[in-house]
Amino acid sequence: MRLTVNSFRVLGPFDVVVDGTALAIGGPKPRSMLATLVLHPNVPVSVDVLAEVLWPQSQPRSASANIRTYVHSLRRGGLADRIESRPAGYVLHAEPHEIDATRFELVAQRARAALNDGDPATALALYDEAGGLWRGTVLEDLPPCHVWAASAARLSEMRSLVREHRIDALIQLGRSGEAVIELRGLLAEQPIREALWEKLVDALAAAGRTGEALQACFDAENVLLEELGTSPGEGLRKARARLLGAEPAEEPDPFPVRQLPLDLPDFTGRRGTVDELTTLLRGNGRAVAVLSGPPGVGKTSLAVRVVHQLSPVFPDGQLYLDLRGTSARPRQAGELLPEVLRSLGIPDASMPPTLAERSALLRSQLARRRLCLVLDDAANAAQVRPLLPGAGRSAVLITSRVRLPELVGAASISVDVLPETEATALLTELVGERRVRAEPDTAAEILRGCGYLPLAVRVVGAKLAQRPAWRLRVLADRLRDERRRLRELEVGDLAVRASVALSYDRLDPDAARAFRGLGLLGATRFPAWVVAALLGREYADDVLDQLVDVHLVELTSSDENGQARYRLHDLLRVFATDRGHAEDTGADRRSALRRVIEGYLDLAGTAAERIPIHFFGTHDVRTDGWRVRQPESLVADPTAWFEAERITATTLVELAARWELDDLAWRLATAFIPFFDLRGHQDDWERTHVIALAAARRRGCPRGQAIVQRNLGQVQLYRDAYPEALAAFEESRMLFEREGDRRGVAIGHSGLGTVHRILGDNDSALEHCERALRLFGEVGDRHGQAVATIALGSVRLSSGDLAEAERCFAEARSLSVAIGDRHREAHALMRMALVRQAHGELSTARDLITTSIAIFDDLGDHHCVGYANQRLGEVCLDSGDLAHARLLLVNSVRMHRRNGDRRSEAEVSELLGRLHQTLGENERSHGYFTRARALRAELPA
Repeated sequence: MRLTVNSFRVLGPFDVVVDGTALAIGGPKPRSMLATLVLHPNVPVSVDVLAEVLWPQSQPRSASANIRTYVHSLRRGGLADRIESRPAGYVLHAEPHEIDATRFELVAQRARAALNDGDPATALALYDEAGGLWRGTVLEDLPPCHVWAASAARLSEMRSLVREHRIDALIQLGRSGEAVIELRGLLAEQPIREALWEKLVDALAAAGRTGEALQACFDAENVLLEELGTSPGEGLRKARARLLGAEPAEEPDPFPVRQLPLDLPDFTGRRGTVDELTTLLRGNGRAVAVLSGPPGVGKTSLAVRVVHQLSPVFPDGQLYLDLRGTSARPRQAGELLPEVLRSLGIPDASMPPTLAERSALLRSQLARRRLCLVLDDAANAAQVRPLLPGAGRSAVLITSRVRLPELVGAASISVDVLPETEATALLTELVGERRVRAEPDTAAEILRGCGYLPLAVRVVGAKLAQRPAWRLRVLADRLRDERRRLRELEVGDLAVRASVALSYDRLDPDAARAFRGLGLLGATRFPAWVVAALLGREYADDVLDQLVDVHLVELTSSDENGQARYRLHDLLRVFATDRGHAEDTGADRRSALRRVIEGYLDLAGTAAERIPIHFFGTHDVRTDGWRVRQPESLVADPTAWFEAERITATTLVELAARWELDDLAWRLATAFIPFFDLRGHQDDWERTHVIALAAARRRGCPRGQAIVQRNLGQVQLYRDAYPEALAAFEESRMLFEREGDRRGVAIGHSGLGTVHRILGDNDSALEHCERALRLFGEVGDRHGQAVATIALGSVRLSSGDLAEAERCFAEARSLSVAIGDRHREAHALMRMALVRQAHGELSTARDLITTSIAIFDDLGDHHCVGYANQRLGEVCLDSGDLAHARLLLVNSVRMHRRNGDRRSEAEVSELLGRLHQTLGENERSHGYFTRARALRAELPA
């Protein structure tokens, strides 16, 4: 039976009223979920949206299941016939009159219609009814949620309009005194809403309180000036003029000033920024906007285009001043003010003597006019501040390579490089559609070489236009060499190098040195501490801030660990590298790079210690060099830090080897192994370790070679390259033995034992595992003992000795629990499940695997979760749970294919063949069996 709901109420504390009594809904999450459905009645709300409402920071894996639970509790609580499940999510069924927000909108519409029809009495009654539905702010007792933000803002804005229109009804009914009281209350809440000030002035005037009305005009002017830096708009000015018995004069200047440079006929793109600036500058009040961006990004062209388009909006003209902010001698306000005042018709004889007086005179002139002032290439805020209007409707558009946050009230807009589509359109405009269409891939390569920087695109466009016989490939080949790229990006007086040099030459010495050092790092995104490392300082935030403010360094994002990441545009990086070659010695650059890599080693060591999984292997992050200040705060989440720095670290391994920092190259590569192993980043693993092995050999470091060889053996094992894995493990074992490192020898034996077991040589595998176990015991490595005991049990299991295998696994589990090694405990549980499966005890096996998956998942080892899911899929298949088995096995085969694990992919393919055979799907079954045979044929014997 459909529940009789009096109201779903969101206009205040959230509740559902049934027969005059609030329905008990439950905890905050069911309430938030129901509120979301109420805000979107009679339409499906997806599970993803609901999950975002309930868990805005991080959704649990059980999000969908939890939402189903909340829906069940709401249905059981009395809304069974109201909440319907749909494939796309859930729908709340409700009539318009049952939701207070919907009723409010409908009543407000009726009230507005009555007011428009000249029936203020009916309108007032309806406005009172609409206002009475509000009991506070929208959903005020629930945690704020951005999913609701738009709906809540719209309802709040409608509430404000209802209150304003109610006042209109009061005034039309002659109840101006009541209207004044209401208006003063609203203005206390919204003091910068000009429409309310206008109504207050009109209401006071209608009540015969002219003096108070004039005072309200003055109050409005003061509030708008203090809060927004603007003067009153046309409505308030006319209201004041009516009170004074006159109309405001608005006569345009008969001789407007038109100083703008030529608008580029081939200006391309920037539609969003053009629209934003147009909206801002064409407003009725004083407007100031700052366009900032890196050299060559097209700030001046953009400013000129926008102000040309707004010519009708500024009948008194447009002024243009080149402030020469990037020159050796930027122009000062003292020489700029006379130029502006002369342009406005002030003769030299009437020019006040001091800077302050001239600035005041300019403000007076601008207040009387409606014009736009373009201040191009500003050096700093102090240079432009005397040129700004104080009131009136004039606008100022400033371009600068420096951010100008000191200009209070100015809108700041960053100009970036062009999107690829707009850069392509600009190149096409410059060189012709036929040439671009003939070589589209080459055109794209040229634009990448230009970094999509408008100045660079214009240079290559002009160069190609002057050489119509050239194929685009000629220029693309020239741009590919970074050492000559900036020379190619010069034509006539257009030159990227010269443009960047204007910004670079204004840097202080430390900022310039840091900028040159950043060029060493290649095309990487780096954290803030790297600048301090390049300079050999404890902190260098001031230097980084300067580079960001002048747009030579770009703040790109925050990484997985919440740290800000920065980068150099490709052409700026090439410039920085060129300047480094010219101004720094090779020893200086090498020392700077060494400090950066030492910082990464320092952080990697700290992060590795904090990973919740005990790493079975060896690495060496010791360094007596530069250390990062407070590394613990940077690696609060160690796996997130490793993930954020993975690409940068692999690049630095290559750089270290290239700069003959071989001791750092092999150490940094091995420092990331715990993370590479945890997340299965095998490509990065192998690539860095090939470089690391060569570096350790050049360095003549046997221990480094032993560590790297062990790691290479492990990744070759994962990739089914068994001869290579055996050779690497054996070389590692021998090197550790020469170094007298018995733990290292034991690790080598463990690797050899695993490979021999996989190849079916159980006798050799048993011998290596026993040696490893003995050595781990001798050196007191209990974690190693747990690993070796599991490996020994695996060999026994492979040999068919189930009882001895189970004893080993149980012993390993007990030892792992005793030392708190949950990762080894999970591995032991997995192996115990295999024994139970072999005995046909599938339910027990499934429970053991499920427990191990929970541990792996809790530790963040997604790699092992994948393999455990394969085992669980096999158990489900054996127990007849085919649907669950299919899901698990299909996911497993995808993971193995992605990781290049052919042996495991073959195993899962065989299992999927069995599954489809059981389902009677013979064609698909045959396909999986064929795939399994082909994969096994590729494996070494």
